[in-house]
Amino acid sequence: MMAQLVDGKEEIIRKSAEYHPSVWGDYFIRNSGLARDKEMMKKVEELKERVRKLFEETHDVLQIMNLVDSIQLLGLDYHFEKEIVVALRLIYETGVENYGLYEVSLRFRLLRQHGYYLSADVFNKFKDDKGSFLSTLNGEAKGLLSLYNAAYLGTHEETILDEANSFTKCQLESLLGELEQPLATEVSLFLETPLCRRTRRLLVRKYIPIYQENATRNDTILELAKLDFNLLQSLHQEEVKKISIWWNDLALVKSLKFARDRVVECYYWVVAAYFEPQYSRARLITSKAISLISIMDDIYDNYSTVEESRLLTEAIERWEPQAVHHLPEYLKDFYLKLLKTCKDFEDELEPNEKYRISYLQDEIKVLSRSYFQEAKWGAEGYVPSLEEHLCVSLKSTGYPVITCASFVGLGEDTTKDAFEWVASFPKILKSSTIICRLMDDVTSNELEQERDHVVSTIECYVKEYGTSTKVAREKLQVMVERAWKDLNKECLHPTPVARSLIEIILNLSRAMEDIHKYMDTYTHSNTMMKDKVSLILVESFPI
Repeated sequence: MMAQLVDGKEEIIRKSAEYHPSVWGDYFIRNSGLARDKEMMKKVEELKERVRKLFEETHDVLQIMNLVDSIQLLGLDYHFEKEIVVALRLIYETGVENYGLYEVSLRFRLLRQHGYYLSADVFNKFKDDKGSFLSTLNGEAKGLLSLYNAAYLGTHEETILDEANSFTKCQLESLLGELEQPLATEVSLFLETPLCRRTRRLLVRKYIPIYQENATRNDTILELAKLDFNLLQSLHQEEVKKISIWWNDLALVKSLKFARDRVVECYYWVVAAYFEPQYSRARLITSKAISLISIMDDIYDNYSTVEESRLLTEAIERWEPQAVHHLPEYLKDFYLKLLKTCKDFEDELEPNEKYRISYLQDEIKVLSRSYFQEAKWGAEGYVPSLEEHLCVSLKSTGYPVITCASFVGLGEDTTKDAFEWVASFPKILKSSTIICRLMDDVTSNELEQERDHVVSTIECYVKEYGTSTKVAREKLQVMVERAWKDLNKECLHPTPVARSLIEIILNLSRAMEDIHKYMDTYTHSNTMMKDKVSLILVESFPI
């Protein structure tokens, strides 16, 4: 921020960033989408019963593995949780002595995905005397793809999985031009982003056409997948309509014209965390929370002076309507609506759940303090060490607040101990925020340095280690990969809280991979983000 004299008066020259307007406007308010009629619901129930019989009638372990895998890839697993638990126990207890590369890799991935620890030594049988993967595997595309996706579930010191990653990626890229459909499309999909890092809903949308072209498909499962996707999309459309109406009534982007208008993209983010129908209340609460955090980010990062940031931080610390009188005029409406929205959340909760809001308020206070610290660094031109930066900037990702908010609207799994656990900033949450912070900085750095912006981890690394920006980016990407390995380890049994809560944090990490892989598609939502939102929330499957 700078000040200059204009007609004898001091005028503040603020930071500037021109954000494009909302891509969607009132689209989801005007278009209610597909109706969920009784006939469709009845058909889904019939198909679910037929799939349950498949579980009962299938005794071959390989067939069971393929059944579980297909159901998960098609987003149907939430209907068959009990059946999958039984199937996984059988898969775990069955040996792999006679299995080939595809089967061993599929078994390893299925079990690791569900928290079972399985030694990576199972892949030693596919190496030669010199420690290299067997040359006979080179043309085995299906097995290579299976190993490729399994290798991304590795933890630290599992060097065989690192080797498998390099080997399979190289082989699959060389085979790609020779493969027939739909395998070629499937390989391309996972070479772009491996299976375990893909957001569930977008994966389902892209995998159903692949499964449809597969000669070994089960038509009952395929029909159920399409119907289920459409039914869920209809529910999601109703929810995003409610969110959009709330956002319009809130009218913050009309008074704070410097802020990003991204409420639909916020909802897309939350659907990546949990898409199942039972999480409807939680999705609405979390979407509203992220929308307000986004506004708050833009206030600190893109508009307010250091003094105004200090006043807002102090008001949030007090958390009472009377504190509004100490704020500059343009911040008063935001502050009061932040307080009111949290009070509305509390009113939506059951009496035994209302305590959850105090944890959310505490996380918002931590977030505002981290934003303020970064604003001071920016004003002072201070470049901290990487460690000092991360102590603040991991919190300023907003992911601790978003994680806490995503727990607020959940059911019985979310105990007081779970909120205490989140507040303690456990390792899995720290790993998730590292992925968030570093991917955000790597993809946003060039754009943000075009204006007066808080220093990023890239500049901290460059200053501390005397490297080029290119090298700094590469080193930070290595840190991202390490964080994914930490995440993988934290997802193995036993977990400190319910598995469903662990899965949400994992899904939020996947959302970051989706939104920030090539560029900040949240801020620049008129790019590939528009297409993704359309795939998830607009385009249904013809039945």
